[in-house]
Parts: sequence; structure tokens; C-alpha cells
Amino acid sequence: MKTEVREAAVTTVGVALAGALLGVLWSWLAPHVPLVGDLVDKNWVVYLKDTEGEQAIGVDGTFTLLALGFGAVSALVVFLVRKRGGVPLVVALGVGGLLGSLLAWRVGVWLGPTQNVIAHAKAVGKGVTFSAPLKLGAKGALLAWPLAALLVHLGLTALFGPRDPDPYAEPYGSAPQV
Repeated sequence: MKTEVREAAVTTVGVALAGALLGVLWSWLAPHVPLVGDLVDKNWVVYLKDTEGEQAIGVDGTFTLLALGFGAVSALVVFLVRKRGGVPLVVALGVGGLLGSLLAWRVGVWLGPTQNVIAHAKAVGKGVTFSAPLKLGAKGALLAWPLAALLVHLGLTALFGPRDPDPYAEPYGSAPQV
């Protein structure tokens, strides 16, 4: 049991640290939401440049698709490293995926455009287009990585994992040979 818990802890940390890479990819690949600043009655206001744009949904979709891919890859790596599985390993995969998603979200926001939109609008000037900060509107996307990891690991274990011996191979015991 100690070995399984130790392997689960290593798996949790390894999967969670991969979240930093997801955050970098998300900040790099996510579409930019264009904003424009204006001075109205000596106050700065910020508007969406394209009110019917779908970039904000694309930001969430990019995170979700990347997290699904990271979940599938992390499950594949964990399965290839340790084919026997076990409850601690599966829990570690799920917890590590959730922690990795949280880390990716924060790293992506940190690497993305500044969070102070009014100051950014003042800096670029009136009527100049600039990018909105990265924002994950669909918080359920944080569950994409752990769910994908668990489903892929379950599928790999079911298809390629070691089989338990069949306890009912001979249901009535061995028959006497005549």
C-alpha cells in the first residue's frame, strides 16, 4: 500500500505540474477579444469592438480542447508507466488533472494581457483596439482534464490491462476423470 500511495503522490504532482504547460499554450493559442477605449464625460469606458464576436467563447473552447488533450495524454502516460492501475493511481490522476487545470487557468491569466482594462485603455489611447485579459467564463472547463484522464485511463485499462483470473472457470470444481 505504501508503494501505491507513493506512486499516486508522484503522479498527482507530475500531472499537476503539466498544468503550467497547458497555461502557456492556452495564453498563446486562445483568440484575443478586441476591446476599444473611449473617453466619455472625462471618464474612460471600454467596449467590445465586435459586439457579435465569438472570441470569448473561443477562449473557453480553446482551454477545454487543450485540457481534453492533456487529459488523454496524461492518462496514456500513466497507463504505460503503470498498467496495473489501482484506486490510488486513478484518484491521483483525477486530482492531478484538477490541480493542473487550476494551475493552467492561473498561469494563462497571468501570461495574458493585463487585468487592468481601464489603465490599458488609457495607455493605448482613445479608439485604439487592444486585447481583453484572458478570462475563463465556463468554469466547468476546469473539469475537462480530469474527466478525460479518467475516461481514457478506464478505457485503456479495460482494453489492455491485466486480466484477473476467472473464479468461475470451473463452476462445480474439477470433475472426476473416468
